[in-house]
Amino acid sequence: MKARSERSPAHSTRAAAATVNGRPAGAANHRPNDTLLVIGYGSLLSGYGLLAERRGGGSKLIARDAFAVRLGNARRGFAKPSTHGHYLAMDLEPIRREEPIVARADVDHGGGIGAVGLVFDREWAPLIARREEYDPATFLELIALADAAELSLGKFLLEVAERTQFDLLAYRVALRKLVGYTSPGYIFHPVPLDDGRVAIAAIGSGYEGSGDPAVRSRRNELGMERLLSMREAMEVRSFALDRAGQAGYFAECVLGGMHGLAIDDLLEELELESDWGRELARRFIAAAPGELVRFLRAASLDDARYRAQFTGVMRECLAAFSACGRDRARE
Repeated sequence: MKARSERSPAHSTRAAAATVNGRPAGAANHRPNDTLLVIGYGSLLSGYGLLAERRGGGSKLIARDAFAVRLGNARRGFAKPSTHGHYLAMDLEPIRREEPIVARADVDHGGGIGAVGLVFDREWAPLIARREEYDPATFLELIALADAAELSLGKFLLEVAERTQFDLLAYRVALRKLVGYTSPGYIFHPVPLDDGRVAIAAIGSGYEGSGDPAVRSRRNELGMERLLSMREAMEVRSFALDRAGQAGYFAECVLGGMHGLAIDDLLEELELESDWGRELARRFIAAAPGELVRFLRAASLDDARYRAQFTGVMRECLAAFSACGRDRARE
């Protein structure tokens, strides 16, 4: 179930190096960014989301490896208007704003919010950028600058963040000065792992500014000053919200809980008896049966590696969806 033919959009035939928790083993003569380590914390948590089936697959991503992650000094919620429909996408913020969001490869231990570490071949960079509403050519320029510095992209961006003392707006300003561009949507930020690697995560161009006064962030346009829960997102009245699309996006996120990823924070204030809650349950129940197959395909995992990298045990917090499905079947 390796899906090797999908691993690169350029259909590269380069042999894949063996990896441990996403780390190349025994690789030689490679550029620092032949692979990119990306933290997924929203729709990238599931195979359903990675393959973008809900949107017809046009923005699908195929990783070469994946592993479970816990994020520290982080909270997530809905705040950034999506470019894929009229709903709010997930955003990520540090709890202590003067410190970085951090991560550790962790199957099922300790605290922190659940995420996924995704290792992509370099050829996927333009599609990753396009999916995150970041200019693909500028993203490739950033990667080239990191290569020239003989650093991974994450470590290169970490140096920028350290110079700005992890101030989010100052970081965006510095990045815009570096490449002459900023995005109104998502901007790539460094996420240090406890093993020395540094991943990148797409974090919303902030309510307080995009890094360029001439570029108004999507969050600022809609007045999204803070992260919202799912219940709050479904009650937004500041724009014409597609509530079915919002429920479908949320399903992409919480399906990650089927792989043991800690998504309990996303289910706070969940009201399955509400109209939107029933729509969410319907979306989840429809997608759940094929999720494992989709995730193995999207992450290029076989069964043995999947069991080593993920618990594969559904989070208890998802039991409410199954119960809702049984109740609906009896109606």
